Amino acid sequence: MVDLALLGCGHIHTPGFIKMIGKRTDVQVKSVWDHDAARGQGAADELGARFIGDVRTILSDPQIGGVVICSETNRHEELVTQVTQAKKHLFVEKPLGLGARDAYAMADAIERAGVKFQTGYFTRSWGPVHFVRDHLGRGSFGKVTRARYSVCHSGALEGWFDKQWRWMADHKQAGVGAFGDLGTHGLDVLIWLFGEVERVTATIRDGTARYPGCDELGEGTIVFKSGTIATLAASWDDWSNPMPMMISGTDAHAAIINDKLYFKSPKVPGADGKSPVPDDQIPQGWPHAFDLFLDAVTGKDVPLVGAREAAYRSAVMEAMYESSRAKSWVSPRQA
Repeated sequence: MVDLALLGCGHIHTPGFIKMIGKRTDVQVKSVWDHDAARGQGAADELGARFIGDVRTILSDPQIGGVVICSETNRHEELVTQVTQAKKHLFVEKPLGLGARDAYAMADAIERAGVKFQTGYFTRSWGPVHFVRDHLGRGSFGKVTRARYSVCHSGALEGWFDKQWRWMADHKQAGVGAFGDLGTHGLDVLIWLFGEVERVTATIRDGTARYPGCDELGEGTIVFKSGTIATLAASWDDWSNPMPMMISGTDAHAAIINDKLYFKSPKVPGADGKSPVPDDQIPQGWPHAFDLFLDAVTGKDVPLVGAREAAYRSAVMEAMYESSRAKSWVSPRQA
């Protein structure tokens, strides 16, 4: 049994992570901290853990084998610095940083500490994404001419961020609004598929204006160094998101429509694009990103998102927000 610590309970995914921990028999949360003592105590009670009001006391405990950070994004850097100094493995909820500067500083600290790291890019685990990545590796698509990823839900329309999660609609604490919060999942997949980014541009807007000063939707264009052009959409103002991914190349086309994968290629037998790809032809994919972290801290050899990967995504997303303000193309900052 590996003992964990939960540092910060502010992220909207925290309740889900608590449930995931509760389903396992190989990990448990021993200690909880949050700057909001009442919120931290509530999470501790749910986990059967102790609330401790001092991060240093928790990190000095030799029994703590891993740390989960679900705090507000503007608290990540301070917490990650302390965790890496204590040389504890860590999961940090996405996005890693407010932007390039703090994200790259955290990546440096994580790499120096030599600890295991993971962040919440769960879309990377999806079987259809693995199918597409596999065929890209085989060259089945030929030259990829364009791609699209869309990540949307009705969070602003239904007031998800009105109360408990209000900080996520505050740029000072979250660094981003809807476009960065949801779009980072699509951005992760696109970069995972197509590599380094040359330049970006985006239009990011407030939508319903339910959360003053915070964006609720956006649409961006990404030019990859490989020459592929991709578009990225993200929104808290959508009741449906029926087509999250599309990849088009000179030799093949793939699209996910209503959770079904369609694939057409004259060079791949049976790939007529008219019927969904049979389930037995789609890779199983990976467990949820958080479960992968729990697997890693218990000694399993599993794929994780690298700290520098996570930092690069923060840098690219920062460039997209800069491009929206400047109404121009922007190249992401390098480490």
